[in-house]
Amino acid sequence: MSLTLKKIAALASLLPFFGGLLDGVRVARADNPIVQTIYTADPAPMVYNDRLYVFTGHDEDGSTTYNMRDWHVYSTTDMANWQDHGSPLSLAQFSWANANAWAGQVVARNSKFYWYVPVRHTTGAMAVGVAVSDSITGPYRDALGKPLVENNEIDPTVYIDTDGQAYLYWGNPNLSYVELNSDMTSYSGSIVKVDLTTAGFGTRSGNAQRPTTFEEGPWLYKRNSLYYMIYAADCCSEDIRYSTGPSATGPWTYRGVIMPAQGKSFTNHPGIIDYKGNSYFFYHNGALPGGSGYTRSVSVERFTYNSDGTIPSFNMTTGGPPQLGTLDPFARQEAETIAFSSGLKTEVCSEGGIDVSFIDNGDYIKVKGVAFGNGAKTFTARVASATSGGKIELRLGNQEGNLIGTCTVPGTGGWQTWTTVTCSVSGATGTQDLFFRFTGGSGELFNFNWWQFTA
Repeated sequence: MSLTLKKIAALASLLPFFGGLLDGVRVARADNPIVQTIYTADPAPMVYNDRLYVFTGHDEDGSTTYNMRDWHVYSTTDMANWQDHGSPLSLAQFSWANANAWAGQVVARNSKFYWYVPVRHTTGAMAVGVAVSDSITGPYRDALGKPLVENNEIDPTVYIDTDGQAYLYWGNPNLSYVELNSDMTSYSGSIVKVDLTTAGFGTRSGNAQRPTTFEEGPWLYKRNSLYYMIYAADCCSEDIRYSTGPSATGPWTYRGVIMPAQGKSFTNHPGIIDYKGNSYFFYHNGALPGGSGYTRSVSVERFTYNSDGTIPSFNMTTGGPPQLGTLDPFARQEAETIAFSSGLKTEVCSEGGIDVSFIDNGDYIKVKGVAFGNGAKTFTARVASATSGGKIELRLGNQEGNLIGTCTVPGTGGWQTWTTVTCSVSGATGTQDLFFRFTGGSGELFNFNWWQFTA
């Protein structure tokens, strides 16, 4: 099945998914899931230099099992428009592994970034490896050339406590941890297995071998003086629950359900972080067209802690969190900075970074909360086409909204042979949702690298 046919099928399946939430496909209000160009899973958020990054796994298209070969990273400054940074780490970086690029987490220390990931050792056992980079967006390389820990379990979470001690937890169906050394690639002491039969992780009846609700996907962090252990529970389908304790190693007190089992995926995976004075809960579901328990997508909700530090229970939404601030159209913006899109992919760009690719007639990009102020005069885009190109329609509100300009994209002789096009703009004022609607003939039209308006 060609990519073009896949996109046609995806567009056809979009209608029943959004149903009454959207006024047909012409109005795109939903901003969850946050990535639409691929299937993403197992989110791990991190704040660095006043920007929020989320590291994800990648479910391959059409998967009927956990077919995952690389990891991806996205970032935002406004919780609405997400920049795609591509795939800075894959199974290929681990010579000793041969499958299962599953749920990992990144932490910063020693002016470096450490990515802890579960992969299948060539021995056949699951193990936790660690990759390292000088840049948060990579590329990452295997730090050890061997597993950091290997006990056939998955889903590492890492936390550096306020006293400098780092902890690495992981587990399914057990929960274990080690105390990492300051080099972040070794540990002291032995692996500690948490006694789930007595620890505070809730209980479930009718399963003598699995008396606790804990299943997998631990996420450890500290807020004020309280430590939180968030986890996927009570498989299957999984919900998200949590426990709290006075230290990073407990003892733990069970607190209850944060997110009930929902969303067309029998697994879930939590990640919680504070950013710009707000608290955010990341998770995954099967909400995109073609979504399932093996083709999942990352979403996010804003929430507020209760006054006693407990976390309320809430549901998945398609709306996502409110935007923080606005996006500046008069600064150069990457085309792969997207609030929502339809029918597109992204790829590595010959000019650096990522570009938007496989653009067909009728595909679109939504950019949320664009602050045009008193108006824009021209629009400029960096584009490339190995065919005869097409057009970029600039519309406000939705993909068939007010047309403020049209840029013609010529053939450039190659998908990575770039040129710059400019067109006049009229009627762009105030703060608006901006839609790039792509039109042209059949097949792939052009690639799109960046854009900018002039005031």
